[in-house]
Amino acid sequence: MTHILTSGIELPASDAIRPPPAQENRVRALTGALFGSTFSTLITLIGGALLLVFAWFALKWAIVDAVWTAPGGSAACAKPGAGACWAVIGAKYPVILFGAFPYAEQWRGVVLIALWLVWAGVSIFRRVPALTKIIGWIAIFIVSIILMRGGIFGMTYVGTDQWGGLPLSFMIFGGTIAGGLPLGILLALGRRSRLPIFSALCTAVIEVTRGFPLLVVLFFAALIMPLFLPPQLNVDKLVRAEIGMIIFFAAYAAETIRGGLQTLPLGQDEAAQALGLSYRQRLLKVILPQAIASALPSLFNDIVRSFKNTTFFAILGLWDILGATKSALQDPEWVKYSIEGYLFVFLLYFVICSGLSLYGRSLERESLSRLRRAGK
Repeated sequence: MTHILTSGIELPASDAIRPPPAQENRVRALTGALFGSTFSTLITLIGGALLLVFAWFALKWAIVDAVWTAPGGSAACAKPGAGACWAVIGAKYPVILFGAFPYAEQWRGVVLIALWLVWAGVSIFRRVPALTKIIGWIAIFIVSIILMRGGIFGMTYVGTDQWGGLPLSFMIFGGTIAGGLPLGILLALGRRSRLPIFSALCTAVIEVTRGFPLLVVLFFAALIMPLFLPPQLNVDKLVRAEIGMIIFFAAYAAETIRGGLQTLPLGQDEAAQALGLSYRQRLLKVILPQAIASALPSLFNDIVRSFKNTTFFAILGLWDILGATKSALQDPEWVKYSIEGYLFVFLLYFVICSGLSLYGRSLERESLSRLRRAGK
């Protein structure tokens, strides 16, 4: 038995080209890149040694010699040979996690954080119906506003100017996604509308919003907008800034979703029309599920970025967790250990954003597998 190549040369079956297994191929490629020559081997060994030395010193500073508690203040961190002063987190966590929220009422922030984390864990499970998840998030958002604001059920009233820390970051992020995602879908559909006025209006909103930095949008919503509104229509600064955040997120999400809509073949909509489905049915059952599945990687990129964008609210005097950390570390006793405080915030952001990314990838895999099953 012979194999005929495209050039016309015949080879015996034993000499036929067979690609190596994927895992073996990757190992060979990595080995060749690291140890393929004397020079690359030397660079690999030197780089590995330097990496090990750096890892040891980092581990020694961060864990082995670290100061975890300092009952007597920062003096324990100033001893010779002391490593990272993680005691600053224990001393300043009320401000880092809750900002200017009254200390006696910070239990409300703890309950809020617990509710968000627990329901986020519940929402990961596929067996929980989507409607249940949505209703749960709406209920948690309402409870969060009640907890932060107070004034009922015996809780002290706390103005939005005192909200801060991680609870404020969660609420800004949740409000941005809850309001911005539906608005982004509407803008994406409106930009593709056959009605010229509606299409031009949606296009103008998207392009104008994307043409300004987020800081400009927040400043306009929080500081300039009240100048053009009558006093009876004036709302809280946090609400105005949140509206600006929603519009900013929606403008970017609209273009992401529009890209997903453009990937769909025209035959999908035509086949749905042939089945007698109305526009609403085609939109909800055929077009949007496939478009959002195609746009999920880019869409979750916007979602992760929106959580990090909550740090811009510090410019308006609203202390998110980063702004609260910066304020907490102004204490002269602990200002020398700002690195440890910011590393703590970095790890917190890393864990939350990585969790969002992993959840986005799992949704992407599930959507693709569902579409493949539907295609079969």
